[in-house]
Order: sequence, then structure tokens, then C-alpha cells
Amino acid sequence: MTAALLLIDFQNDYFPGGAMEVEGSVEASLCAGRLLARFRQEEMPVVHIRHLSIRPGASFLLPETRGAEIHENVKPLEREPIIEKHFPNSFRGTLLLERLVNNGIGRLVIAGMMTHMCVDATTRASFDHGFACTVVADACATRALTFEQTTVPAQHVHAAFLAALKGVYAKVISAEAFCRGIGDLNR
Repeated sequence: MTAALLLIDFQNDYFPGGAMEVEGSVEASLCAGRLLARFRQEEMPVVHIRHLSIRPGASFLLPETRGAEIHENVKPLEREPIIEKHFPNSFRGTLLLERLVNNGIGRLVIAGMMTHMCVDATTRASFDHGFACTVVADACATRALTFEQTTVPAQHVHAAFLAALKGVYAKVISAEAFCRGIGDLNR
């Protein structure tokens, strides 16, 4: 079963100075960069996902802005596809499913921004489409959330969403553990 790396929304607006800064974005992108290097070294497929906000009132990831560009730490090569999306679920309204199926992909290794939004939505949809999923925890990042009068720190949001995905929807591991076992991925 062939595996592909999905890099979700590693875009400038999520980095320091961006319109929607995410805690740990730089560190997550460096881990994702290690995954990307390994996939390239093994000549395994990579798909970059880029969110473009087109809904009225959107304030970040706006088309034709520097904030919507993919961050330099995981910059795509010319041959690597970029799927543009407008919803948290990377499959909704895109050709991602068709591309994966046509290329014989059965396993997805997922990293990206934000853990509680697009990583979660895409992982759950991937599972529903029949893909075996691995989410690389330290190659994902998120931000604090507020519900009523309670602010939930980013590290707790991140942990809670990964805990919910772990088991049924995905295997959740570190970049180091993943890179050590990459040789077993396509067996």
C-alpha cells in the first residue's frame, strides 16, 4: 500500500507576524521539513494543501497575499502538487481524493496547521475514505481556543484533538519515530 505525505496549510499567516499566528508553527514546520526530506529521499509522493479563504469577512489566508503562500520551511518542489481548498476538510471541493486514488495511495502521513481544524477535519475524512492515517504530532500546531469564559491553552487543544484522533482515526506518533520507521511504511 503506497503512502503519501499530506502537508496541510503550512502558510505564512500561521507563522510569527502572520494574521493568525499559531503556537509552535516554526517548530512544527521544522519537523514537517524533516518528514518532507525523508519522503523526497525515498521518492515517495508528497501533496501540499493550501487554504485560500474566500468567504466574506475572511481576514487571513487571503488569495494573492504573502500570508497565503506556503512557508519556506516546507516549500514545494516544482513536481509536487499543490491542492487549493476553501474548507477545513482538504477533500471538500477539491480533486484530492481523485489524485490519491489514481496514484494508488492507501496510506496518508498527515502534518499541518491547525491541529483542531484542518488537520482534524482532513484526518477524519481520510479515514472515512478508507485511508490508513498517521498523524505526526510534533509536525502539527494549533492555537488557544475560548469557550464561554474558559480559555483552553494551545498545548491542551493540540493534545485533546490528537487524543481524539489516536486509535480509531489514526496512528499518532512523533516525527522522530516516523522517520525511524519510514522503511516499513509501504509494506
